[in-house]
Amino acid sequence: MVSSAFFEGRCILRVLGLETSCDETGVALYDTEVGLVSDALYSQVAVHAEYGGVVPELASRDHIRKTLPLIDRVLSDAQLQKSDIDAIAYTSGPGLLGALIVGATIARSIAAGLGVPALGIHHMEGHLMAPLMSDDPPEYPFVALLVSGGHTQLIRANAFGDYQLLGESLDDAAGEAFDKTAKLLGLPYPGGPQVAQLAELGNPERFSFPRPMVKHPGLDFSFSGLKTHVGTCIKKLRAADDLSDQSRADVARCFEEAVVDTLVIKCKRALKQESVNTLVMAGGVSANRRLRARLEEALTKEGARVLYPAPHLCTDNGAMIAFAGALRLSQGQRDPDLPSVRARWPITELTPPDCEVGV
Repeated sequence: MVSSAFFEGRCILRVLGLETSCDETGVALYDTEVGLVSDALYSQVAVHAEYGGVVPELASRDHIRKTLPLIDRVLSDAQLQKSDIDAIAYTSGPGLLGALIVGATIARSIAAGLGVPALGIHHMEGHLMAPLMSDDPPEYPFVALLVSGGHTQLIRANAFGDYQLLGESLDDAAGEAFDKTAKLLGLPYPGGPQVAQLAELGNPERFSFPRPMVKHPGLDFSFSGLKTHVGTCIKKLRAADDLSDQSRADVARCFEEAVVDTLVIKCKRALKQESVNTLVMAGGVSANRRLRARLEEALTKEGARVLYPAPHLCTDNGAMIAFAGALRLSQGQRDPDLPSVRARWPITELTPPDCEVGV
């Protein structure tokens, strides 16, 4: 998996990428000549499941325990030594502050010991770049849908590092709405995949759920009201003693249909507004099969193209950080003298490297 056009004429780098923004520890090694060499991922689902959500302190402690063994595993799989690493990229935000500090400290310590550069990477830029790790990456400009548990945004990507916010969720992100709906339905953590799985058994015609803000002008989203509508529906079913397994599946399906329809409508509107014909979708919710199928169907009719990462690159992972890091490090970008991690960090504050990267 390599997009060599991004690195033509530049020195070859082996970049170690570390992702520790939330509840998954991701480590990967990316070579700018051959592509992704090796990657490994540890999920903390079992750690947080009994609490029904991520506990920040537990997440930080687990990153401490798992990051170094995963680095050793990635290097072993690649049959390389630490001395073969040319640079290190790590997630410096947005995310859980303690978890980010763990990754940053490990990355900068190893970089100092090896005498190689390090660079903090924006988590969402990593997601945005993940679909570009293919043999047929999109050309700029394109519209990106970043959709995850913490973000639902439409971004215009004019060039690498040059991003314009077109619209975002005014309250719950789409992934967050999936997780909250899962709790209402009594499904285990993590909720998003559980809702999607249950929805496969549901009747999409049984309930009429709103498509929030689709009749409003603009490209912003709002999923909090939809979640409330789900809660009201479940209360009525429980009061009627009709909260059967089939009813729960019907609720899940109608909820998923509402979210997918909303995202598709807004994406079509964004492409038309920006006069571009390529949509890049990334983030955890981009793994949703119904969303992928509906976007492909709708955009193909419009003569547009939709791209998304391989399924294992949709969730948080080290490969996307290593790749985004390689793009910036190959153009000489390095950490400032006093690097920092940021729990909140708008992607629009990023700037391109000194030289534009593009196809």
